[in-house]
Amino acid sequence: MTSSGPADRHVPVLLDRVLALLAPALETPGAVVVDATLGLGGHSEAMLRRFDGLRLVGLDRDPHALELSATRLAPFGERVTLVHAVYDELPDVLDRLGLPHVQGVLFDLGVSSMQLDEADRGFAYAQDAPLDMRMNPTTGPTAADVLNTYDARDLARILRAYGEEKFAKRIADAVVRERAREPFSTSARLVDLIRAAIPAPARRTGGNPAKRTFQALRIEVNGELAALERAMPAAVAALAVSGRIVVLTYHSLEDRIVKRVLVAGATAGGPLDLPVELPGTAPVLRLLAKGDAPDEAEIAANPRAGSARVRAAEKVREAAA
Repeated sequence: MTSSGPADRHVPVLLDRVLALLAPALETPGAVVVDATLGLGGHSEAMLRRFDGLRLVGLDRDPHALELSATRLAPFGERVTLVHAVYDELPDVLDRLGLPHVQGVLFDLGVSSMQLDEADRGFAYAQDAPLDMRMNPTTGPTAADVLNTYDARDLARILRAYGEEKFAKRIADAVVRERAREPFSTSARLVDLIRAAIPAPARRTGGNPAKRTFQALRIEVNGELAALERAMPAAVAALAVSGRIVVLTYHSLEDRIVKRVLVAGATAGGPLDLPVELPGTAPVLRLLAKGDAPDEAEIAANPRAGSARVRAAEKVREAAA
């Protein structure tokens, strides 16, 4: 990067791989790509530089990210359209822009580098901060609201479902007990509670024991998985034939959703025992990447890429009406 400022903190994950997967679609004259998780615009800037004439539509729910990326992408002028929206609003956004189809869609899921690095957002468990965790800090309940108002059963449910936390009930019961003494407001107290609630042998493996609870709270606060369930089919539908979708995931929950949609699209819809495909039952997608991991060089250059997996597909025909 040559610019200075907050964008310099952001190293786009698997950038070369993403560009290579999208290239055959984005080289098409008049191509439009949607960066459905714009963040600080690292992937978007690289696409705009690489593909002359490419038009980019960037979505993000975080107003601050939009401000920073707008500055970063300003040199590309009218080739860029930025929209304050969650990625499951993709169909409405494209409809308003008069774009029935696009040639590429990119999702870089999870929490952004900017959100992790800004302590007052409350995403990082390694530093004390307000328990916010909203990707759009202007609306909706915070992580503190969840901790202070959900009953023990609902807290345990989200810790199990969204954090895959084996000790969900113990943590939830401890939260309910402790909030009666004083409501939760900052992350350090929650991290201490989690450490105390988890048996000592479990604390010695698997990294910071608060990681799973923080992931679960973030997903609940932002409705991430429900939005992704809606966004993936919508993105596939928005692709033109020969268009490509690339998705970067960072944990098994979101990866399973992405895999299910892409594999279903790449599977013929007719009876398995027929010698020929029935009309309208041929696969809609061709899989290009099936959960590929970054190599050692990528992880060394960008440690946050360590948990990333990339899935991609090309649209080979329109789905039957």
